[in-house]
Order: sequence, then structure tokens, then C-alpha cells
Amino acid sequence: MPKSKRNKIVSLTNTEKKGKPGKTQLIDRIRKCLDDEYQYVYVFAVHNVRTSKFKEVRTEWLGSRFFMGKNKVMQVALGRTPEEEYKPKLHLVSDNVVGICGLFFTNEPEDKVLRFFQEYSEPDFARSGFKATQEVSLPEGPVNQFVGSMEPYLRDKLGLPTQLKNGIVSLIKDVVVCKEGDVLTPEQCKILELLDIKQAEFRFELSCVWSNGKFKKFAK
Repeated sequence: MPKSKRNKIVSLTNTEKKGKPGKTQLIDRIRKCLDDEYQYVYVFAVHNVRTSKFKEVRTEWLGSRFFMGKNKVMQVALGRTPEEEYKPKLHLVSDNVVGICGLFFTNEPEDKVLRFFQEYSEPDFARSGFKATQEVSLPEGPVNQFVGSMEPYLRDKLGLPTQLKNGIVSLIKDVVVCKEGDVLTPEQCKILELLDIKQAEFRFELSCVWSNGKFKKFAK
């Protein structure tokens, strides 16, 4: 009679010792989802993650479950090799747990899941280190987006060549805020935010799905 993989003891020595109880709880919760609650598990990558927007997605999928934790711990829960895998072919899922990613458990049909995650996209303000997706420039003269009280902040903190003229913020010369491909600084990000220009995009990308011993990889 073959040995059950559910009772296999897997070492956590390759993960950090600190916080081991939390890691054990994460492994137990993931395996409980695999055992009792959900038919499908997906691996998703997340781009430009925003906590508030992620909460909205969780709310939209209340009957399902998202996990984001240390990749190594999630890999342990699934099993990193055919010998360690908690259920058949879960090591293939584990192979896809790389980068900024998570696990999504659901009983909803695959076509509904694929449609939602392919269509979901929320624009947001870029953060420091993000590569600019377009050039943004401001011409010399009045900048109506800024109120007069902001002028010292714009000049001294953000480095814009501004001055007040009759209580109106004005640029004393043309300014290129950023060029396409620039790695944005905190100051550039703040200027873009003040201009209400959103260059980032919060979105998901599904890499694979597992269900009842069957594994499928999605094309990029």
C-alpha cells in the first residue's frame, strides 16, 4: 500500500528560524485548502501591488482564498519535489512560486477566473524605482494644478523652478519631469502624483492551475 503524502514530515531548515510558528500555520492553512475546501489552486504574479486595491479584490472573491507569504514556505506546503509533494503534481505548482506571487484557491469555474484576472487592471501612481512609461513635460508659465501655498515646497523639496506671480505658481522655464524609461525618483513620483498622472498599473498574471492531480501551465 503506498505511503500517504499527507503525513510526510518536511524540514523547514531551509527557511529562516525566526517566526517558525507562523510558517507552520501558513503551511497548515494551505494544506487544509487542498484537502477540504477548494477544487482549484492558481499561482498568480502581482504587478505594482497596492494593499487597498488587493483588499478590494479579496472582497470580490469572498468565497475564495488568497495566500501571499514567503515563497519558500508556500513551496514547502505544496512540496518541492515529486517525493515531497503533498498531492500528485503539486511540485509543478511549486516550481511556479517565484518572484512576487501568491496562491489563489477557489471553487469558481476556470473560465470565470481567467476572464476576471485577464481583464482586471487598476491604474495607480508610480512609486520610486518604477520605470516611467511616458515622457511628461511642463511648459514655462502658470501651472494651474498647484495652489500658491505649495510654491516653496515645489521649489525647495521637489526641485521645480517655480516662483509666485500674482499668487499663481509659475515655472520660470520648461521642465521635463521624466522621460520614458527613466527610473523614477521620489521627487519625480510626487510631482506626477500632484499632476494626477498615473503611470503604474496594478494587475495580476496567472501562471498555472492545479485541480485534483491535474496541472496546466498558462502561456504568457
